[in-house]
Amino acid sequence: MICFLLYLAALGLLGGTAATNQIFTSSGEMDITSCPITYYGQKYDKVYVAFESNTFSLCFNGSYQTGIKNDCIFMSGGTADRGGLSVFTKEIPEGSGVHRLLPNLSNAGKCINIIPLKDSQQSEIQQVELGNFGSQAILAIRTHSGYTNRDVEADAQVDGVSVFKQTYQAAETNVGVITDVSGCRLAGVVYKTNTTVSDPTTCTSVMCDFSGVATVINDCGPMEQCQGDGSCGFKTMCTVTGSAVINIVGRVESVPDRCGYTLVGPSVIPGFKVLGVFQERRRKDVSFLERVILQLDSPNVQISLEQGGRVQLDEKVLKVNGSAQVVHGVELSRDHRGVTAQLSKSQYTVHVLFDGNTALIHMTAPSETAVQGLCGNSNTPLIQQKAAEHSAPGCGMEYAEAADSNINCNLTTDWCNLLKEAPFSACHEHIDPEPYMAACTHTLCKYPAVDGLKCQFLEAYVKACHLHSNVTVDRWTTKTSCPAVPRASCQDRFCSDNEFCGERHVGYPRCLCRAIFASKYKSANAYGEPTECTKKSASVAMANCLLEDKSIDYSFLHLNDEACKAEMDELTHMVTFKFNSSNTCGTVVMANNSQIIYKNTILRRNLSDSGMINRQSPVLIDFSCYYAQPEIKSLVIRLKHRAVMQEMTSGEWKYNLTMKAYSDAERNNVIQPDTDIQLDQHIWVEIETEGLDEKVVVMVMDSCWATDQPSPSGALRYDLIANGCANPADQTVKVEGNGLGTSNFFSFNSFQFTGSSANVYLHCKLELCVNQSNACAPICSEGARRRRSAFAEYEDKNPALITMAWSN
Repeated sequence: MICFLLYLAALGLLGGTAATNQIFTSSGEMDITSCPITYYGQKYDKVYVAFESNTFSLCFNGSYQTGIKNDCIFMSGGTADRGGLSVFTKEIPEGSGVHRLLPNLSNAGKCINIIPLKDSQQSEIQQVELGNFGSQAILAIRTHSGYTNRDVEADAQVDGVSVFKQTYQAAETNVGVITDVSGCRLAGVVYKTNTTVSDPTTCTSVMCDFSGVATVINDCGPMEQCQGDGSCGFKTMCTVTGSAVINIVGRVESVPDRCGYTLVGPSVIPGFKVLGVFQERRRKDVSFLERVILQLDSPNVQISLEQGGRVQLDEKVLKVNGSAQVVHGVELSRDHRGVTAQLSKSQYTVHVLFDGNTALIHMTAPSETAVQGLCGNSNTPLIQQKAAEHSAPGCGMEYAEAADSNINCNLTTDWCNLLKEAPFSACHEHIDPEPYMAACTHTLCKYPAVDGLKCQFLEAYVKACHLHSNVTVDRWTTKTSCPAVPRASCQDRFCSDNEFCGERHVGYPRCLCRAIFASKYKSANAYGEPTECTKKSASVAMANCLLEDKSIDYSFLHLNDEACKAEMDELTHMVTFKFNSSNTCGTVVMANNSQIIYKNTILRRNLSDSGMINRQSPVLIDFSCYYAQPEIKSLVIRLKHRAVMQEMTSGEWKYNLTMKAYSDAERNNVIQPDTDIQLDQHIWVEIETEGLDEKVVVMVMDSCWATDQPSPSGALRYDLIANGCANPADQTVKVEGNGLGTSNFFSFNSFQFTGSSANVYLHCKLELCVNQSNACAPICSEGARRRRSAFAEYEDKNPALITMAWSN
């Protein structure tokens, strides 16, 4: 509280010089340029004086007017109605009697403005003095014998608000009173010189120094927040948006790959970690936060917050809505802003808000706490924060792509710098905008401003400010033309691991292909994987995001048979068409010189009844499987081997071909390596296939012959079967089931070439045939040894050959 102590009568008696008087009657404007006064921290070189109703007013911002804010000194004026001004110039050194009376005076005095007040008879009523002490000032009042009032009332105001008000008796003012009118101003509040005032509600202190400068001292640390009772608690924010991690001290770390990283380690809450998994989107060289994982050690579970607002507990999808539910101590809820997860233990809390693009991680504790992970304040290398269990093989590979020529980085920088301006400035004292501007510029100078990305960084800043300090940025969407009601994008749209939720057209979110996934197909001008051919079926799988990229709606597609439509895998979003021997779906079977081909076509259904226009692209996609005739191979063995077997690869279809020799007609006794075979002993040879579709394809033995050399074209040759029929000159040869199925056999008496004890090589030429009403079986009646005419149309120019050998 300011007190008047003693009138410094000696001031008028000190040696010095006085300037010419300025006279006023009733009111006036006085020039004090030669002795300016710093009144409560504000320097003035003019004063405005006036008398009204026995009150003398001395103001600094113009003449006093009721209701107008002003810096003024009011006091009882008695009968005075006029006065003057003279300036007394004399240095008053530090340590003088004035300084002893007013201990807060730290500067030497330079001059004094002396204002004597008189009545109409020129009798001195009282005297007011304003002393210049550099950045400080004093006020002295003395009344004379002509002052008839009993008391003197003094009221010092700043901006129309009293900062000192007191009544003195005339006996005091007759001697003189003096006070310090120095101080500081801050946010409309006046502080006395050399004082410190604390506010427990904000945990701040204001210190007013001798030079009239007010300094605000925050009693809480940079990562603490006032609790409203004078105590401070640890409260900080980490923002992860795009590939940028803005940690608790405002440092920006950019994730360059598609791996998982620890965002918040277990130092905040033991046994609890927050991890982030990053993935590419439209470009291979820019990553985005894909999902946030809350990992608990006890119990050993993880809660995954994903795009579309989906929440998973390990592999189980949880139903989360606006009503909070607690799962293993984690409180979960979901609304239009995204998914909120919060874990509290003792006085420690970790709060996570994830909208599918940005994660806001808010942490509170009773005192400043070390934070591990990318959100922390350490300088740990990025690689040491990698979470191996959430990092796919090869995720660390970094790509380089050509710059996007459509991006103007200068305009992008101007856009991101809007965070420096109003209305975002409302948050500047709470959240530094610089890291958000840096993250915004780094991303948008490289990646196109699509999928709401242009507004994403601005919105992240606004949300971080509100979550951390409960400050609302008004009308920011009006200035930026961002959506007036920001909401989590792609709510309830769940994409596969190879997709992300984006916009093909503004305002219409879809599941789009990730760049790396799509590149392997686009380079081959394909929609998906090659045709998969199994024993009796064929299927083709296409990526729905690749189809949609070409404006193809899979639900309008079918095979040759319109009843055969695609099936969508809900997890992978792969679209599959298939047919098999039981349901051919209009498959066409064809034969050429070397292949049996099963062909079908993916078509778009007729949309002529859908209206005047349609936006579906025409579709005609052929896919097929085939059996190829096997390559010519000679597997030379003596009959000490029990069988000859080889695997035939026919395009994507594979089948096995086996030749075995038996000693009995029932083909129960396989001739083993140690079996004795006598000359002229009857043996049975079976050629069997496995893996062919017997409903469509049959095997035909075109010919079997023996040579004395491994080559099937040896000069010495003996025919057992020719043109599908037994050699009529050798009555021991019998052929059964030829061209009727996928296996057949024949028999003959063993022999040796005359005059030779070398090996005998048995060769069989085999063909596959499209079976149409048994048209593949040769006609071997007496005198008509020929193939049926239908089979003759398919002449294999690349026959299969299998060889078996025996010796004496």
